[in-house]
Amino acid sequence: MRRLCLFLIGFLSLAISVSCADNYSREDFPPGFVFGAATSAYQVEGAANLDGRSPSIWDNFTHEGNMHGDTGDVSVDEYHKYKEDVQLMAETGLDAYRFSISGPVNPKGLQYYNNLINELVSHGIQPHVTLYHYDHPQALEDEYGGWVDRKMVRDFTAYADVCFREFGDRVSHWSTINEPNIFAFGGYDLGMVPPKRCSPPFGFNCTKGNSSYEPYLAAHHMLLAHGSTARLYRTKYQNKQRGYIGISLYGFWFAPATNSTEDIAAVERAKEFFLGWFAKPIVFGDYPGIMKKVVGSRLPAFTSDESELVKGSIDFLGLIQYTVFYGKDNSTGPEPKYRDYFIDTGYQITPWAMQGLLEYFKLGYGNPPIFIHENGQVTPRNSCLEDKTRVKYLEAYIGAVLDAIRNGSNMKGYFVWSFLDVFELLDGYASSYGLYYVDLNDPELKRQRKLSATWYSEFLKGNLANLDGILELEINISGHTRGVAFS
Repeated sequence: MRRLCLFLIGFLSLAISVSCADNYSREDFPPGFVFGAATSAYQVEGAANLDGRSPSIWDNFTHEGNMHGDTGDVSVDEYHKYKEDVQLMAETGLDAYRFSISGPVNPKGLQYYNNLINELVSHGIQPHVTLYHYDHPQALEDEYGGWVDRKMVRDFTAYADVCFREFGDRVSHWSTINEPNIFAFGGYDLGMVPPKRCSPPFGFNCTKGNSSYEPYLAAHHMLLAHGSTARLYRTKYQNKQRGYIGISLYGFWFAPATNSTEDIAAVERAKEFFLGWFAKPIVFGDYPGIMKKVVGSRLPAFTSDESELVKGSIDFLGLIQYTVFYGKDNSTGPEPKYRDYFIDTGYQITPWAMQGLLEYFKLGYGNPPIFIHENGQVTPRNSCLEDKTRVKYLEAYIGAVLDAIRNGSNMKGYFVWSFLDVFELLDGYASSYGLYYVDLNDPELKRQRKLSATWYSEFLKGNLANLDGILELEINISGHTRGVAFS
């Protein structure tokens, strides 16, 4: 992640020192507030060459050696183990499971997602579906370049139509595109993720692309695809299916590297480039003024019809938040026209960053309904099941969400990333975020409960979470709880 964040287009608002809610429980959250966990198709399903599935851009990317030999060919094989996983979700006490749909339309693929959705519903778990998680078919990339071509708007809308038709009677919440701000940056500027398009001096050994304008072009087409899909859902399906449609943005929180006027101003610019890049068209119908000024003709312009299509195109906003980043002015650097701020981070437990982000959207974007679509702590992937730091992380950030609610944020739900240890999109199997450990050397890919899964389950079942103390949960080697004590 540190490499991805180098020169990251990001934002700053001054960090606010706040204390998080303590001594809270599940009952302190509003009625109907949803707690869940999340994964995505390529990261969890496996079965890469079965039942009519064809390669996505992630398949090609990993098989070209870009992830040190790691691939999602098998991953944790949820394609075959979905019933076991849904049972585990029910035992944990999840209200909802967020997952993505991927692959060409074919009978076996439709059957799998129908089976997964039916299994979730039968256990009282809400399916929250992401239509796109960085993984369009490689065939579209080969045919016309994927998101750099406007044809993608048409094809994405047609694909969404099939999903709404086939699954919408049981799916209440749809997210069109996952993290388009990160995807445009990582895939078309730095080239660190597929489709690996970039150019010097910003990219990482790409063979195609142009970092100076393709990120803006791809982002523009993603916004239009989102708007087109939202219009389709609202006009054709929403009245009958009674669901909601939104989009998920990567929501870093930024603080200045120093208290200098230059650093503060730099990250104020950066917040418009990173969050405003997508949020302002979606809420207000156009790109931020500072983007138009700095990017100039490289930034596509909305026609009046396009602006109308995109403006107001969400029923909810998904936010993905992990940590705080620090911004520093770079306006005197060698390329100030393109990179006039510098971003770096560490993975501290900083729940005030969550509160700052939610306050930003409450005050600046009309307080839209918000789901935290991903939040969690990265650790090295190993078999240690007593992940006490993850427990501390989760109780701190969930407490921050509760504080934001008490301060007026229109929060609707929270999803832990991730339900299982999965293939991670930045470093394969080197790290993990999961509530459950999966032994990749075990032919059965056994799921093993971590301390964090036990804590989350106890919280969801109404036990008290105390931020001032240390939660001690004793687990035996098989992962079953022996005792629970809250200090």
